[in-house]
Order: sequence, then structure tokens, then C-alpha cells
Amino acid sequence: MAEAHQAVGFRPSLTSDAGEVELSAPMLQEIYLSGLRSWKRHLSRFWNDFLTGVFPASPLSWLFLFSAIQLAWFLQLDPSLGLMEKIKELLPDWGGQHHRLRGVLAAALFASCLWGALIFTLHVALRLLLSYHGWLLQPHGAMSSRTKTWLALVRIFSGRHPMLFSYQRSLPRQPVPSVQDTVRKYLESVRPVLSDEDFDWTAALAREFLRLQASLLQWYLQLKSWWASNYVSDWWEEFVYLRSRNSLMVNSNYYMMDFLYVTPTPVQAARAGNAVHALLLYRHRLNRQEILPTLLMGMRPLCSAQYEKIFNTTRIPGVHKDHIRHLRDSRHVAVFHRGRFFRVGTHSQSGLLSPRALEQQFQRILDDPSPACPHEEHLAALTAAPRDMWAQVRRSLKTQAQEALEAVEGAAFFVSLDSEPAGLTREDPAASLDAYAHALLAGRGHDRWFDKSFSLIVFSNGKLGLSVEHSWADCPISGHMWEFTLATECFQLGYSADGHCKGHPDPSLPQPQRLHWDLPDKIHLSISLALRGAKTLSGNIDCHVFPFSHFGKSFIKRCHLSSDSFIQMALQLAYFRDRGQFCLTYESTMTRLFLEGRTETVRSCTREACNFVRAMEDKEKTDPQCLALFRLAVDKHQALLKAAMSGQGVDRHLFALYIVSQFLHLQSPFLDQVHSEQWQLATSQIPVQQIHLFDVHSYPDYVSSGGGFGPADDHGYGVSYIFMGDDVITFHISSKKSSTRTDSHRLGQHIEDALLDVAALLQEGQRLKRRGLAEEGSEHSRDSLPCHTRASRAPTTATNF
Repeated sequence: MAEAHQAVGFRPSLTSDAGEVELSAPMLQEIYLSGLRSWKRHLSRFWNDFLTGVFPASPLSWLFLFSAIQLAWFLQLDPSLGLMEKIKELLPDWGGQHHRLRGVLAAALFASCLWGALIFTLHVALRLLLSYHGWLLQPHGAMSSRTKTWLALVRIFSGRHPMLFSYQRSLPRQPVPSVQDTVRKYLESVRPVLSDEDFDWTAALAREFLRLQASLLQWYLQLKSWWASNYVSDWWEEFVYLRSRNSLMVNSNYYMMDFLYVTPTPVQAARAGNAVHALLLYRHRLNRQEILPTLLMGMRPLCSAQYEKIFNTTRIPGVHKDHIRHLRDSRHVAVFHRGRFFRVGTHSQSGLLSPRALEQQFQRILDDPSPACPHEEHLAALTAAPRDMWAQVRRSLKTQAQEALEAVEGAAFFVSLDSEPAGLTREDPAASLDAYAHALLAGRGHDRWFDKSFSLIVFSNGKLGLSVEHSWADCPISGHMWEFTLATECFQLGYSADGHCKGHPDPSLPQPQRLHWDLPDKIHLSISLALRGAKTLSGNIDCHVFPFSHFGKSFIKRCHLSSDSFIQMALQLAYFRDRGQFCLTYESTMTRLFLEGRTETVRSCTREACNFVRAMEDKEKTDPQCLALFRLAVDKHQALLKAAMSGQGVDRHLFALYIVSQFLHLQSPFLDQVHSEQWQLATSQIPVQQIHLFDVHSYPDYVSSGGGFGPADDHGYGVSYIFMGDDVITFHISSKKSSTRTDSHRLGQHIEDALLDVAALLQEGQRLKRRGLAEEGSEHSRDSLPCHTRASRAPTTATNF
């Protein structure tokens, strides 16, 4: 998502008091601290780790084993082969009357040791099985006998009824790729966008790097990979996110949208009540680990570590580095409405408040006529300010208004009750969707608390949305929560005929607590400066959202293609038509196949993709020639995607090598060159992870419309997309209005045309194949349509395919 902007914007500030001969000491200390942080996380989760650590066994299996040993002992059999007698000899002698007790204790100790050995064996076997990635590298739709055997063994060793964190101990660690392979892949990725002279210069820098510095930096990474849970993820969080000094708004946060075509109720308080209740139900299931772990192919588990910080989490600003504050529990939400802050309790003595009771509390806030205090209305603009500035102001704020600040930062999450409507309108659908996206990404600059893990935004017409802070987790985690929320509040909780939450209000509930901020005079100027900067940043962002309904995922699948690769190739074509050139393209993919894995970059602008785009723009090229190049480009993209997912990507490895070089104070022109790259096209697919929650056939409009993020470069685009059901693809595009090179609406039109052109190309290829002409392209060129005229031939509905 928005990580591309952060990845190119970080500036590591590393200092060391050591002399030149002790330059490795800070590096070794950092590796030690990385491992220490990993172990601290494990200790803080000790009880959950115990419950899930014995998986795929269970505590009941120990009882069964102990009972079996006792039964064998009663039948005068010794399954321990004499070990229990030796254990009894080591136990204290409490007298003859306690002889039977010593026997029971010996049996319990032997059962525990045997049980632990069996669990350890299961964990090692499962970890070895999960380290196999051959299934990922196989052609689409093909499965070798080796992979089938692997699947059967994983099924045997995976156990039944896993909890959310059940597989954490069995996940393999992310491997450190070969530095030679990484450099080779990097040079291959930049070749299409560099001139011959620039490429030769970059290749020379790469050779010098491999000769002089690579082996030393790689050694430290290998050392860290053996000691810490993940060789890159903690540094990614710290240097890319927490050490960034830029504003979180637009640069780091991202948004998630409501249903596109429907709003379950127009009553703002009711929608807020159901949504907050659904989110807290999700938190309850999360605390009890009742959320099922995500499984690829229904079998391969993904890391669940990022789920821990969804709720009760705030990013606290620091002068040089922020930190993430996570509370074990919080029983209230912070609410913002018309410049005022409120604390709303979410629980009573009998448990979680009902949706109707929460609606009542939100309605009380909406009906409260009291005005905002001076400067209180714009206080939240400080969270959109540069981090150093906000950190300094927060120190004064914590002294003068500690109780109010704690109520906001210690809340389960932040709720903004907006005074304006949002969402798709029939009068102006395009402009209304663009405004909706802009309101979620930036708002008015002072009506979101951007430090919170996420803010729930409820508009006056009942439309919902999320604004998500990026450092604590990536989009699939918040997306999973959002899917559950939308499905639960709409289909399970529901609304009465008059649009209110079901149930009855509770008049005995106390009024929501108004938060009072004692703001010293010296903060007033800071608030004004922060507000001015936030409005400037907000006003400069150009958002465009459009649903593409000519065809969707079902057509792409019928063509036996990867839907993601199809879109990525269309984006390359669209960008080339928009700018007349190619650029480095950032596509985010996950590395959660590994313990504490986060993301990796797929460099989608490949030589094969460029050849396809040039062919599409060449009037002399025929359909079979373009189609052949298209399939080569798709295959190359799939290979890069699978390599990235299996830990063999380029960018995270180079990032970690760069961090090590900074710790060691080693200057590497090659790594400096890599670090200075600009991503003018940053892309991401929003995954739909819980399709079983939505009946897309009976209720096709009740599907999330995805979300978006800001551009990674001042002269670039941010593009995200989501497949809504089988026949709609929704695109979210962003750019900077200050750039004369970009226009979100112009790129949107190019994307639509490119999709139609590629679809027409595939349709023509199918027609030629049916006629037996696919392999005779040049001999029958007069039957082939030149690529540049395909848009006019593209079908208008998915049923035409």
C-alpha cells in the first residue's frame, strides 16, 4: 500500500561512539537487540504461546498419554523401559505411605517429557514441510506428485481446529537470499528504464559492491537471521515507518471504503453503533484466538503476528523515532464530532454494550449543542504534522491535558462522526466517489487522529470508511477486520425497519464524557501551523475512484491467466500511454509464509512487459505477436511474484544490506544508488479474504469496494485495485495536483482503455485459436486486427466473453 512512499523516504540516523577499529560493535549490538525484542514478544505472549505452542497436540492429549501410562503400570507393564523407576529414585523420599504418590509423580514427569518430545518432533516436521516452496513455483493449474505428497503430509502434521496463533512456532524463518542473485535480479529489473550508459554505470557499481562489501554485509545478515525471528521485518518497521519524520497523512496512511452501491441505513448513529459493536466482536474473537489463521490453498498457514496490534494501539511521536504503544485492553473509544472529543465506554458490568445502546451514546453526541473550545477543533491536525514537531508539542500537551490525551491514545480505536455526507451519488457518480476517497485519505486535516491504529469514519448519511496507520501492520490485516465488520454489521446484526439498530436503548447509561483540553498558549501557534500544513497537503492530493464493470475476474480466469498479472500488464500499458515512457513499478506482495514476514516488492516493469507494451503501440504488430508477448510478460510477472513470496525478492534484501552498511559506516555507491530510486508507479491489490461472508450471487452490491493510498513520488501515481465479485474491478488512483506530469483522471481513462484493449486481444486470440490460426499469425495477418484499434472492438459486458 503506502509503504512505497516510506521506503524511498527513510533516512537512517545511526550514531556510534566506537572508534574506527570497533565499527562492528554497534552492528553486533543491533543484532543482539533484534533477537532480544523477538524473545520479549514471545515472553509477553507466554500464556497464548502455551495454549498454541502444543498445537497440533492439545493439553487433553497429555492427559490421555498420562492415563495410558498409568493403565500400563497398573497392568504391570513398563512402557518407559525402566525410566520411571530411575525418576522415582531421584524424587524425595516422603515415607512409605507416599510411595504411591512418588509413582504417580514419576509417571506424570515421564508423560510430560514424552509428550514434549512428541510435540517438538511435530513442530520440527511441520517446519521442515512448510519450508518447501516448490508448490508455489509450479505452473498455474499444475500439481506434481511431489507437491501432492507434500500436501498430504502437511495435512497429517497440521492438526485439527487451529487457533489464530497455532502455527507460529512451526513457521520457517525468512531466508536471506544469495547476494549475487539479488544483484543480478536488480540489474535485470532496472535495465528497461535505464539508458545504455546509465545501465553500464550501475552495473559497474554492482560489480564493485560484490567485490568489496557484499560478503561482509551478507555475513551480518546471516548472523541476524539465525538469532532474530526475521532478518528484515523489525528494521523495516523501525527505519521505514517509525523513523520517518514526514506527516502520516497521505504519506503513510491508507483508507478502506464501505459498500459501493448500498448503505444499509441512513441513520448515522445507528451505523456507528453496529459498526463499533462489530469491531469489538472482532476484538473479542481476536483475544480468544477464535479467528482462523489464513491458509493458502486451504493448507499453507500464513504468519498471524500482525493481528496482535489491531486494537488498543497508538503510534507515539518521538523527536527522532516514534514508538508503538499497545495496551492489553481498552474499554472505551474516542469520538470526534464538530471539533469536540468524547470518551464513550463500550462495556457495562454485564459485558459489551449492545448496538442499540452504542447508537444511543452516539446520538447523544450528535445532539449535544455545546461548542468546541478554542483551538480544540483543530487539535488533531497536530497528528498530521511532521513527527518531530508533533513530538515536541505532545510533551507540553501531556503535561497540561494528560487525562484527555490518555483517553484518546488509550482508546480501542478512534471514531469520527463527520457532519457531511459521502459516497456514490446518482447525480455525479465520478465526482462523489473521488470526494469520498479524499475524505477518507485526508479528511479536512484536523478531524482524524492519525496516530491511532485505525479511525472509523461515519458520515452523516450513514456511509462508513477506515483510515489506517501503516506501521503496525499491512493492508491484508486491516482488510480482514474490515470484511468481518461489514458482513457482521449488515447481515448478522442488521437494522430495524426504521433504520435503527435492533434492540432497545438503555436510559441508565451515563452520558458520554466530554474531554477537556487545557491548551497552553504556546501550543496555539503549533496547532495553526499544523492545520495550515495539513490543509496544504490535503488540498494537493488528487483522488480518482472508478468501478470497471465491462468484465472482471471470471473472464480473466476463463483465459487461464493470473488476474493480478493481467492487471499489472494493463497498468504498464496505461502508464506508457500516459507518460510516453516506462518507470520503476512497485507492487506490494506479502512474505507472511515466514515468521513475522511483512511485504516484498515485485518490480512489475520487466523487459517482457515493455516488449508487450511496445508491440501494442506498434501498428505493424499483429494480434498473435502481441498475444505471445503478453503471455511471456504474464509468465515473467508470475515468476517474480512467486519468488518474492518465497523470500527470494530483491528490495527487502537490498534494504537490509543498506541498513547494515549504515551501522558499519561503510559507504556503498551501489546501495546508495538503490536507495535513491523513485517509484513513480506504486501499485497494490486489495485481497478479498473472506468471500464466504458475502453472498456475491444473491447480493452482488454487498461487497467491499477496497481502498487506496497516496502516491509514492511527487510526480507519480498510487494505484490500488480490488476484484468485487466476478465481474467488477474497482480502481483507486492518487497523484499530486502540484505535478504537471500526472492526472489521476487521465490515468484512469488510460487504464480503462488498456483493460479493454488487452481483453480484446485475448478475445481475438481465442477466435484465432478456434480457427486454427493462432500458430500461423504472419501468414494470415490480413485476418488479424492491428493492436491500436482494439479498444473500439472490446465488448461492453462480461457476458460477451
